[in-house]
Amino acid sequence: MAGILVFVEQRDGHVRKASFEALSEAKRLAQGKGIPVVAVVVGSGVRGLASTLGDWGAEKVFVADQPELAHYSPQAYAQALASAVGEAQPQAVFLAATAMGRDLAGRLAAKLKVGCLPDVTAVRWDGDTLQAVRPVYSGKALATVDGGKSVPVVVTLRPNVFPAQKSPHTAEVMALPPVAVRGGYKVKEVVSLQAGELDVAEADIIVSGGRGLRGPENFALIRELAKVLGAAVGASRAAVDAGWIDHAHQVGQTGKVVSPTLYIACGISGAIQHLAGMSSSKVIVAINKDPEAPIFKVADYGVVGDLFQVIPALTEEVRKLKT
Repeated sequence: MAGILVFVEQRDGHVRKASFEALSEAKRLAQGKGIPVVAVVVGSGVRGLASTLGDWGAEKVFVADQPELAHYSPQAYAQALASAVGEAQPQAVFLAATAMGRDLAGRLAAKLKVGCLPDVTAVRWDGDTLQAVRPVYSGKALATVDGGKSVPVVVTLRPNVFPAQKSPHTAEVMALPPVAVRGGYKVKEVVSLQAGELDVAEADIIVSGGRGLRGPENFALIRELAKVLGAAVGASRAAVDAGWIDHAHQVGQTGKVVSPTLYIACGISGAIQHLAGMSSSKVIVAINKDPEAPIFKVADYGVVGDLFQVIPALTEEVRKLKT
């Protein structure tokens, strides 16, 4: 069998949005070549998810369902994915460029001794070669890359770039051989520091705060605006390094790369590290009292003013519009 294999990431029994996007893009590319899309889902109690993946383009779904796989284990998940590659013999392997996807993609590529194209924003065929476009030099340029003679080429797709589209279909579900979980450690529990908060990597709207907030207590302004917008809370590296908010919220080159429909930067100057993580946002709004702040160079809309006055006023106006 040849085609495109897609790793479907799930958390707490729910498929992540970015994996639906990866499946949809795989389906679009596969249709042009007349090749199948095969999915693989790994975890515990996930067999029920497999039957739903046909609606997103998968024609066959491989399942590694074991209690030992309830939490992400790099070695075990890479082994399960490599087993699926052996069964499907795909031309390419797609993963969402989430924290898990990026970690797993590198391990899988090393295990298979093939090329890896990370964090791509466009994918196309050049004859029988899969080409991809990815940002380089902190987002200042775009590079067209391919996996050379590597088969399969491992590709991670940036979340919120590729549209997720349903294409109702019944998928064939097959079990993978049991994975031998080895190693000197075991993940027993995953504790979320902020239960119920949206992940910036998948959010359609993000409100981010930076050094201009002056202290952790003022992130309440960011959270309130995010709440009325139905947005995720983001942060600059300066705010995270100062201990004002957890690293899970950091947007930037050493945090999470995001591509939301709307990105609101509050009190963020616009260091190159931060711009690299959010410059692909569709609409950028900057609020900063410094008219010379670099963030205004990439912003679609800019507000020069005191964020302690602007954010509450903006929050109230949004609340009025919603009521």
